[in-house]
Amino acid sequence: MPTSAPLPFEEARRIVIQTVRALERTPRSETVPLNQAHGRILAAPVIADRDYPALRRSLRDGFAVRSSEVPGTLKVRGEVRAGEGVQQPLQPGEALEIMTGAPVPDEADAVVMVEHVTKLDFPPRVEINRTAEPGQFINNRGAEIQRDAMVIPAGTRIDASHIATLAMTGHAQVPVITKPSVAILATGDEIVALEETPAPHQIRNSNSYMLASLVLAAGGDPTILPVARDTVDALRPLLEQGLQHDMLVVSGGVSAGKYDLVKPTLHELGAQFHFERVRVQPGQPTAFGTVRNKPVFGLPGNPGSTLITFQLFARAALELLSGHMEPILPLLTARFEAAFRHKLGLTRFLPARLSADGEQLRHIPWQGSSDIPALAKANVFLIADHDRETWQIGDQIRVMLKP
Repeated sequence: MPTSAPLPFEEARRIVIQTVRALERTPRSETVPLNQAHGRILAAPVIADRDYPALRRSLRDGFAVRSSEVPGTLKVRGEVRAGEGVQQPLQPGEALEIMTGAPVPDEADAVVMVEHVTKLDFPPRVEINRTAEPGQFINNRGAEIQRDAMVIPAGTRIDASHIATLAMTGHAQVPVITKPSVAILATGDEIVALEETPAPHQIRNSNSYMLASLVLAAGGDPTILPVARDTVDALRPLLEQGLQHDMLVVSGGVSAGKYDLVKPTLHELGAQFHFERVRVQPGQPTAFGTVRNKPVFGLPGNPGSTLITFQLFARAALELLSGHMEPILPLLTARFEAAFRHKLGLTRFLPARLSADGEQLRHIPWQGSSDIPALAKANVFLIADHDRETWQIGDQIRVMLKP
């Protein structure tokens, strides 16, 4: 049973990660074209199909030489460019003009940069007045990776450098983890569809679309369910529908009010809650549980609360389901450009603006976690620790990147 006391967000996040890692599941995989693989999780290791480089290559424009023959004056045998084949071995007293990436001939054990030689004509020669170390500016065969070695491990989130590696090793198709399906369920009698004109007591369904974008960014495949009204008869079948997916995220209905029915109804469906409150603001009533071997999150309904608690907790679970090995919470430090104060007791995540150089931070005043315009102005959330009340100009504070 979860403790009734609110948990520090770090402890709650640790529980999410440990719990989801322990779930019995077999990740599904699929194959996608290379140009669609960016951001996906690699399902199988990438193995080198040959040595890289496949032969010795020059790292500089210059002259391939025998290091034992310099300083000295050498006959220039010719030149070799990148893309040309293997050259005849270098004979004593010879140098070969060579371009970056071109194959280094046998018997040459160093490259002298073109800036460090004097060219002489009739016949073509080079005068080199400095020593050269064996191996200087030569990329040996297999120095980068050897044939049959693992280049990229399974579980890697594919970035641009991995795309280059996959292309280098001939992978036009890439095995990736299938995106987990995530059901998104907004609750509340006050919510209307986007295309409707809300009455003064109503709001449009912004949370579902915000959550769908967060799920996509975290590597999931979102499905927006119809809004659940504040009755058990309306809520229960939609929760059942959501549990057909790999993960369920519910926004609203998780506080302690008369019509906050999400947690009691999930209990009836067999949910085991691992925590039901977190010592943060906004987002204190956040709940996390498992139902039928699937993670379920109950997030508070105000958009600021929903966004922050998704980033703190649900994103980590989704990344694990997507095949990530180590979910990372993107935190930085910045310095206040104006004094800041908050009440002790809760760790607060508040909208803020970080300067382009990443140095100066200013808090954005807001009217609470329903203030979507303030969220839109922010590019980070400052993290005001529960046990510190004031910060002065120039004081450092942690910030969380806005997803």
